[in-house]
Amino acid sequence: MGSTSPPKGCGSNISSIYYNLCDLTTLWGVVVEAVAAAGVMTSFILFIILMASLPFVTDKKRKSMVALQASILIFTLGLFGLTFAFIVGQYSTSCAARRFLFGVLFSGCLACLVMHGLWLTLLKRSGRGPRSWLLWLGALGLWLVEVIINTEWLVLTVVWSPPRKIVVPDLSCSIDNKDFVMALIYVMILMAGVVLMASLSLSHKHKQWRRDGVFILVTGLFTIALWVAWITMFIHGNRVSGNPSWDDPTLAVTVASNAWVFLVFYIIPEICLLTQVDPDLEEPHDGEHVYPARSLAYDTTLKEPEPAPQNLNIENKAFYMDESPADPTKPVSPYGIYNGQLRSGVYQPTEIALITKGLKMKDQGVIIPRARAPSLDLGSGRTSLSRSVESLASQGLS
Repeated sequence: MGSTSPPKGCGSNISSIYYNLCDLTTLWGVVVEAVAAAGVMTSFILFIILMASLPFVTDKKRKSMVALQASILIFTLGLFGLTFAFIVGQYSTSCAARRFLFGVLFSGCLACLVMHGLWLTLLKRSGRGPRSWLLWLGALGLWLVEVIINTEWLVLTVVWSPPRKIVVPDLSCSIDNKDFVMALIYVMILMAGVVLMASLSLSHKHKQWRRDGVFILVTGLFTIALWVAWITMFIHGNRVSGNPSWDDPTLAVTVASNAWVFLVFYIIPEICLLTQVDPDLEEPHDGEHVYPARSLAYDTTLKEPEPAPQNLNIENKAFYMDESPADPTKPVSPYGIYNGQLRSGVYQPTEIALITKGLKMKDQGVIIPRARAPSLDLGSGRTSLSRSVESLASQGLS
C-alpha cells in the first residue's frame, strides 16, 4: 500500500487501498473478487426462483420453511458483499465493517439453520411443527443476541476508548487476532446447535425430512471445518510461516467459501425439493385414481336412469296430452311425472287448451258412427223370410 507506482493491472488514478482488486501479480484478490461476484449473482437469482416457486408449493409444511430460506439467502448475499471489505486495504470504514458484520452475518445464517433443525425435531416427535412466523421470530431472537454483542464490543473498543496523546485514525483496525476470534464465541455456539439439531432429526420416519436433516448437518459440518482451518491460520499459522500479511486473504477466502457452502449444500437442494408432495398424504393403491367427491356425486347424478314420463309427449315444442280415464282406479302420486327437468319444461295446460280439447272430443263423438244391434221383430222377420223362399222357388222352377 505504501508503493508509489501501481501494480500490474491497476491504473494510476486508483487509490492504493484498492490495489488488491486489480493486482495481477498476486492474483488472490482478483480470484476471490470473481468468486464473490459470482456468489452475489447466484444468490440474487436463487432468491427470485424461491419467491417465484411459492404459488407451486403444495406441501404446507415445506412452504413454512420459505421464510427461513429467504432469510439465509439475504445473509449469504451479505457475506459475499463482506468479502470485498477484506480484499481492500484496511482503513476505518472497512475495519468497522469487518468487526461488526462478520459475526452478524454468520449468526443470521446459522440461527435460521438452528430453527429449521428444531422444526424437524419437533415434527418427528409430535407430527406437527410450529408455525412459520414463530420459527422466524425464534431465528430473529437468536440473531439479535449477536447483534447486541458486536455492538457493545464495537462501542467499548472504539467509541469509549481512553484519550491518547497520539491520534490513531484507524483505531478500529488496531485489534489483536485473538480478540477478533473471542468475539465470535456465540457464533461457534450456534454452529454446535446446528449440528445437534440436525443429528436429532436424522431418525425421522419420512425420507424427505431425513434429507432435510442431512442437508443441515452437512452444511454445519463444512462450516465447522472451515472455521477450524481459518482460526488456526489466523491465530497461529500465519505467524509461524512468517506471512502475517495473509490475515486478510485468509478471512476473505473463508467468507466467500462459507457463503458458497450455504448455497450449494442447503439453499439449492431445498429449492429443488419445494414442489414435492406431502408424505403424510395417502397414495392411491393398486393404480386406482382418486377423484374428488364433487365429481363422483356429479357422475352419479348423471348416470341415474331417468323415469319414463307418464302421459306426457313433447315433440318439436308442441305439447298435447293423451286422454286419461275419467275415474282413475289407483291414486296417482303428484311426483310421478318428475323426470329431472326444469319446471319450465313441463307442460301445464291452460284454460283455452282445455276448452279446445273438449270441443275436439265432442266433434269426434258426432262424426264417428257407432254400431247398433238390429231390433228383433218376429212378424217382420217371417214376412221377409217367406218372400225370400218364394223368390228362390220361382227361380228354380223357371
